[in-house]
Amino acid sequence: MLVPRNDGKENLVDRRQSDNPTDIVAGNQHWGHATTRDLYRWQNQPIAIYPGPGEGIFSGSAVIDVNNTSGFFPNQTNGVVALYTLHTATEETQEVAYSSDGGYTFTKYANNPVISINSTQFRDPKVIWYPATQRWVMVVAYAQEFVIGIYTSPNLITWTHASNFSRYGFLGLQYECPNLVPIPMLSNISIENPLDASNIASTDMYLMQISINPGAPLGGSIAQSFPGVFNGTHFAPVDQAARLNDFGKDNYAGQFFYGIPATSPQISIAWASNWQYAQVVPTGELEGFRSAMTLPRYNVLANTTRGDYTLVSIPYDLSPLYTTSTSVANSSSLANSSLLYDYSTTVPSGALTFNMTITSIPSANATGTANFTFMSSVTGESIRGGFYLGGDVPFFINRGYIRGFDNPFFTDKFSTNNLVSKDTQTFRLQVVIDRSILEVFLDNGLRSATNTFFPEDELDILIISTAGLSPGVQVSADVYGLESAWTPVENTNGTVVGNVTMASQVVRRNKLGHARL
Repeated sequence: MLVPRNDGKENLVDRRQSDNPTDIVAGNQHWGHATTRDLYRWQNQPIAIYPGPGEGIFSGSAVIDVNNTSGFFPNQTNGVVALYTLHTATEETQEVAYSSDGGYTFTKYANNPVISINSTQFRDPKVIWYPATQRWVMVVAYAQEFVIGIYTSPNLITWTHASNFSRYGFLGLQYECPNLVPIPMLSNISIENPLDASNIASTDMYLMQISINPGAPLGGSIAQSFPGVFNGTHFAPVDQAARLNDFGKDNYAGQFFYGIPATSPQISIAWASNWQYAQVVPTGELEGFRSAMTLPRYNVLANTTRGDYTLVSIPYDLSPLYTTSTSVANSSSLANSSLLYDYSTTVPSGALTFNMTITSIPSANATGTANFTFMSSVTGESIRGGFYLGGDVPFFINRGYIRGFDNPFFTDKFSTNNLVSKDTQTFRLQVVIDRSILEVFLDNGLRSATNTFFPEDELDILIISTAGLSPGVQVSADVYGLESAWTPVENTNGTVVGNVTMASQVVRRNKLGHARL
């Protein structure tokens, strides 16, 4: 659940997620809570919603009830209403809780559940406000029937079933975590700054996102999206195509922020893992958590060559995290050359981002490659990626040279294809790396991939290189160090208090993010 709000003193964004505060595997699900002002530096807050005995608080969403349609907030315009799945051994139902203090504490509605269909596979409500009908709209998964139910309500309490969206895309073994959001179209995806306000066209398009687990093409879990139109009760996709959100393997159950204007890029954050190995990937013995979230992302639609209504995902502005006002390394003449940057002593966080731009690519018979490698100067481990400018223009990622985690389901190689625009003859690449997550964005986010990796020692060297390029091709690159998102909440001992049930438990992380109490 992701909610922007103003509590009268400061602008904050709430993030609540189904969370186990007593272990580092799934189970005993509570709603964890964190707040931020910039979507990168998060402040852990106390648990938001607790389960009762034998219960789990599963995924859901939250809204700001500005008109007090629920009746929970007399003389208040900023009340928060949470809708979530209550899981028990015998049933999954949809429940409501409400908060008068900006989302820090919640009261469960006395007459819960608000929706019950006598099913053990009925979960993950996402709620939006639909202005044309002055109604709340919920999408919720009938998980093992491969159905997304659409419900409407005047007050967030009384819900009426309106329609179903059934058996679209990859089915896997179950649907989970649906989202429905209005989403704008870009006029031109190929310009340098595609999210410029003048390039965003207001449309009536909506995006239905459905996560599946297991059954992804690469195994395990993944999210897929369906652009279409919505009239307040029924969603109709533009076609029958299944559009995967990511060509990597670690981007699942993304959630969109509530309250973003329909004419603005929609913002989302996803879980950066895969259910095939999420509960066994390495973590520090005393760390108190396992897994992380993706970068926050802007999302829009764009028509491209052979790709109408393509979902475009671009990282939320990273510049506030830059360690320096100018790039830490750069080259404006990288054609058939290389750039090496050792960041072992200059970027304490171990996090980097770089942008590479290739221009004047021939529209026919282009040749050459552009590659990047992040490696460890201690162990020689590396994670690599690259783009072939000729043939069917493939792009690849290889995490197979990382040795800290071995699992039969931890797929090590990934690829996609990315056509070069004949109009611009340009290819753009943005890469963001943290200590154990790599995210890549091709051509302003037309393709993106998220992959975790677990090295035996930290990666501290970046190599960007190109070779065999056609005459006249130009290449430039800029590298920026990124600050640790935890720095603002560390105390003088470098300690960060986690979102845990024992107030005495604190966590201290070393350079690899491993922890000691």
